[in-house]
Amino acid sequence: MLIKTLREIAERRRQLVYLASPYSDTDWQVRLNRFECACKAAAKLMSDGVFIYSPIAHTHPIALAGSLPPDFDFWAAYDRAILQCCKRMIVLRLPGWEQSKGVSAELVIAEELGITVEYMDP
Repeated sequence: MLIKTLREIAERRRQLVYLASPYSDTDWQVRLNRFECACKAAAKLMSDGVFIYSPIAHTHPIALAGSLPPDFDFWAAYDRAILQCCKRMIVLRLPGWEQSKGVSAELVIAEELGITVEYMDP
């Protein structure tokens, strides 16, 4: 029984996990803080052996380099494509996560795709 449990744990860790977190805000400092918090959470999960994809941590620098819009409408199709590759979603409960248009949409997509959703406090 223990071997089965260890295998399940190992398999779970090898699955790509989507880290949802709020980002958009009219205040640049709020966006920057959310980016930094997403990076810290992603680093923690990675150090725990979780294969994590964080749209905020991974695309914030790209958005800045390309002067791309920070709002979810621009990134929605991209996020859906990545979510289709994921087995789990972790929602980082930063202030504003419950009002976030992006997080709300990602939760709907996760439900449509049958993706398990978990929650993480910063």
